[in-house]
Amino acid sequence: MPKPVLQCRFFENSNGTKPVREWLLDLPKEIRQQVGSDMQLVQLTWPTGKPLVDGFGDGLDEVRTSYDGNLYRVLFCLVGSDMVLLHGFQKKTQKTPAKEITLARKRQKAVEG
Repeated sequence: MPKPVLQCRFFENSNGTKPVREWLLDLPKEIRQQVGSDMQLVQLTWPTGKPLVDGFGDGLDEVRTSYDGNLYRVLFCLVGSDMVLLHGFQKKTQKTPAKEITLARKRQKAVEG
C-alpha cells in the first residue's frame, strides 16, 4: 500500500475526549468501515475534490460518505500534513446545517491556534 500523503488524527477536547472517534465507534460496523475507507482514500490521494471531498472555505473540508441511501460527513482541517478530524455527523438535509459547521469551525480554531 502506498504511503499516505496525510496522517489522520482526531480532534481532542480539553477533557481528553475525541468526539469524532466516539461518533465513529457508535456507528454500525458497515457504515464505520465505509467512512474509514473514504477517509483513507483522502489520506492517500490528497488533494482530492468532489464527490469525495468538498470544502467550506478557510481550510475547512469534509469527507463525504454515502451508505445505503444515507449521508455521513466528517469535517476536517489540515495542520501541516495532519488531517485533523473535527466533527462527524449523519446528514439529514441537502444543506449542511449551520450548527454543524459552527462546531467544526470552533474546533478548527482550537487546533490551529
